[in-house]
Amino acid sequence: MADTVAFPIGTPNGTRTVEVSYERHGGGEPLVLLHGIGHHLQAWDPVTSILAAERDVIAVDLPGFGRSPALADGIPYDLAHVVPVLGALFETLDLDRPHVAGNSLGGLLALLLGRDKLVRSVTALSPGGFWTEGERRYAFAVLRAMRLGAVTLPPRAVARLAGTAAGRAALTGSIYARPGRRSPDAVIAETRALREATGFEATLTAGSEVLFTDDVPDVPVTVAWGTADRVLLRRQGVRAKKVIPGARLVRLPGCGHVPMNDDPALVARVVLDTSR
Repeated sequence: MADTVAFPIGTPNGTRTVEVSYERHGGGEPLVLLHGIGHHLQAWDPVTSILAAERDVIAVDLPGFGRSPALADGIPYDLAHVVPVLGALFETLDLDRPHVAGNSLGGLLALLLGRDKLVRSVTALSPGGFWTEGERRYAFAVLRAMRLGAVTLPPRAVARLAGTAAGRAALTGSIYARPGRRSPDAVIAETRALREATGFEATLTAGSEVLFTDDVPDVPVTVAWGTADRVLLRRQGVRAKKVIPGARLVRLPGCGHVPMNDDPALVARVVLDTSR
């Protein structure tokens, strides 16, 4: 079951309250999991039980996504504001420099948390921010198309599509290399999460100017990329390695943009190896 925590954030217009929904499982050193844009913490479900055997796993709904409400007025969705929100979340949950793993937007946030020395290790799965302008425009077009489909398709149509392997491929084939492995209920839930994501447009708009150009020294970093990623092409991983020369670059054979579903055992091993 998800829990919700509320904490204050200072803004130029005064203190605002942020609420974040999360689920916590397992025991050991803390490991925070961050999903991508338009998704929710359940994106990590295929690997959570494996990780929880060795880690205190905290899967987070980013503000404006999943069960987490939108950010309060006065707190933009740009990286300069969302990263401090996550730092405040760590303090509220009494997490002293947790390990962090993130996918897509979550991977970019994880790298920024590593740069700012707020975490012990970083595993970034297909992180944003290493694109050319053309690649960024392409990726954002894919995301907007998925969002349009989620918003316009009636829930009954989504349920019918999710009931077949072909329908699940139509709904989620952009992000999964093996969409048939995702359960109908999971596909229905994540399509609803994409439809209801109050932070989607503001986050996408803020991301239009993003490039990750900083090294992440003194923190173990793994950048992992699915060989079948159709959103952020795998050559971006080579650029990430050039920007962060100390990072370990890992290929995820046969995995798409959200690899946790496509090969849970491999993704869990990569995350655990980085956090050891």
